[in-house]
Order: sequence, then C-alpha cells, then structure tokens
Amino acid sequence: MADRVTVIGWDGSPLTAAARSALSAATLVAGAAHHLALPEVPAGAERIRLGSVDLAARRIAGHRGSPVVLADGDPGFFGVVRTLRAPQYGLEVEVVPAVSSVATAFARAGMPWDDAQVVVAHQRTLRRAVNVCRAHAKVAVLTSPGAGPVELALLLDGVHRTFVICEELGTEREQVTVLTSDKVADHSWRDPNVVIVIGGAASVSGGGWVAGREPGYPPAARGWALTPEQGRHPVGEGESAQLRAAQLARTGPRLGDLVWDIGCGSGEFAADAARFGAAVIAVDDDPAACIRTDAAARRYGVQLQTVRGRAPHVLERLPEPDVVRIGGGGAPVVTACADRRPERIVTHASTRDEAEAIGAALADGGYTVSCSLLQSVELDPADAWAERERAVVFLLSGHRRDHAP
Repeated sequence: MADRVTVIGWDGSPLTAAARSALSAATLVAGAAHHLALPEVPAGAERIRLGSVDLAARRIAGHRGSPVVLADGDPGFFGVVRTLRAPQYGLEVEVVPAVSSVATAFARAGMPWDDAQVVVAHQRTLRRAVNVCRAHAKVAVLTSPGAGPVELALLLDGVHRTFVICEELGTEREQVTVLTSDKVADHSWRDPNVVIVIGGAASVSGGGWVAGREPGYPPAARGWALTPEQGRHPVGEGESAQLRAAQLARTGPRLGDLVWDIGCGSGEFAADAARFGAAVIAVDDDPAACIRTDAAARRYGVQLQTVRGRAPHVLERLPEPDVVRIGGGGAPVVTACADRRPERIVTHASTRDEAEAIGAALADGGYTVSCSLLQSVELDPADAWAERERAVVFLLSGHRRDHAP
C-alpha cells in the first residue's frame, strides 16, 4: 500500500531534475490528458486520468509502488495537495511545485498581483466570485466549465470591468486576450483559463503589507459608523451612527456577499459595508442621495454601484442579495425583499405600530424576527456635557429560518 505520493507541478517549462527523478521511478501516474502525454511519463506506469481527485486518491492509497500526481502550476495553491493530505487516505505528500497559473497570468499581463484577490469559480461559487469582482479593483478568477469568462461577464451586468483572459497557459495554444466585460460574451473561450478582472478604484500605490486588500482599506479614518465629528458628512433621520453600527453588526457584510442598501440616503452605510469587502448596490429614488453615496465611496476608495429608482419596483432587476439593509419604505419593501430570500434583512421603524407591521412582514416571509428599542443621546463635552441630540428607534432584523446559522 502506498504511504507516500509525489505531486509535481507543471507550468509548461522543462521539468526540474527533482521532478524528472520522481517521475522516472513512478509506477502509477495520475494527471490530465496533457500531463499523461508528456514524454517523461514511464511507458510501463499505470495511468489514471484525473477527474475526481477523491477517486484518484483512493486508487493511489491502495497502489503498491511509487505513485506520482501531475498537476498544472503550483499544486498547493487551490490544487490537489489539499485533497491528497486528507487523513482518510493516510498519504505522506511530497510536492515539487511550479509557477502557479495565477502568477503566470499576471506575468503575461505585466502586472503586480500582491494587491489582488484570488477566487475560484465553480458553478456553485460563481455568484460569490462575481461579487468579489464587483467589490475589488483587481481579482484573479480561476475558472471552470460553466463558470468561465462569459458567465462572469454576464453576471457583472451594469458593472464595467476589463478582462484579461489567459487561455491554456504553459501550452503551445496559450493565448492572452484583453477585452472590456461587455464584449466577453461575444466569444468562445478554451479551458482551462485564468481571468484577471480589473476596474474601479485604483490599487494601492507602492504596495502594501498584506496580500489582497486589508479590510477597511484605505484607513482614512479608523472605525466604522463614524459620526460627523470624525470626518463624515451630516446624516439624515434614521441614520445615526449608533443605528448604523447596530445595522452593520446585524447584517455582517463580508467578502463574497452582495449587500442591498435600499434608501441609501447619505451613503454612509453603503460605504461601510463595502469597506468590509462586500459588494454593494445602493438604491435611492433621490438623485442627491446617489451622488452622496458615490462621494462616500470615493472618500474611502471602495467600489459600489448606485441605482436610482423607487423600491420595491426597482428591485426586480437587481441580482440576488445575501443581506439587505432597508433605510425606508416600510412593510411593502420588506415583503419585496423577503421574496428574494436573502439570509438577513435589517431595517428600522420610528413607531411601535410601524415596527409591528414590519415584524409581521418578516415573519410572513419566513424570517425569525428580533426587535430592539435603541435610544442614543449625543452629548457635547465642550459645553458641560450638554445634550445635543436624542434619538429613539426600533431596530428590526430578520434571519431566514431555512438558513443554517
């Protein structure tokens, strides 16, 4: 029974001496068709065409001899190493890496990539990958059949991006194409490919200290739900810093989410949600509110999309949300949002009657409802701690009952 497997990365360049040595002694070789066709694969070795890595791992674990797995790029970076190291197979894994396909793609584009997000798009994760592309200025997408450049471009409808599409990297058929996202669906693309999605706010100049993007970057001001004294513009009724902080805590926006901010008003909540890494669509019927929201996004170097229109009608054409914050519109807007089945819906009410109507709409929509009465008092330390502003509001949140916590 095999207790050791050697995993060799291949990036199209000649194999290293270590890789050639391991491959020459192999009695079983697993890989894609182009790997198994390499001249270095021993003629007498058993060959396994990689489809399901789990099935291959079971075959390898039961093999008597010296198994080798060939994989594209760096097999430890979103590759087969994770599966082969699973404890049920009992395998000791030795890795001979190559340049990852993501590093190769950025090299072909002549771009740095320490400030890029890297995501894997399968059919089950495609929507979350698209949300990352909405929210970030530089994203590398490792695609798969049914979740490739065309699907990415179509789901980014209304958001302009530039696509650098790198097909069959490391092979004789390698091709790199640069197109705007609205042109991508007009072409057919070969697998495998890596798509670099670029656009929106500029990347960090001079580099940073962490790969990807630091949460909350750029740190023009530390903290979230800031008050006007901390550098924000004055906010409207129902948009106090304390209420926004509570709404952020209830919605929990994160990387890969799409947040609807309906009745975005000052744009402060939308900008904060985007600073957490989420994609945000901010909706308001007031053109001035859309302008304020765009300005808030520019202040903090985040990306979001503003849509002018009146809820609930405007919501029909928006992509599916993960969480929703409703700044106004009452029970009818809550009902329309519940019909789209986000994980969480957060809103507020000024009176108990309004809170009860919203709570009933959430419950009827299949949500577990919580409600808190929040009171905040702004004091002025420079004026003998005099009361400056008092606010009382009902905070309501709904958690979808059929969604695991």
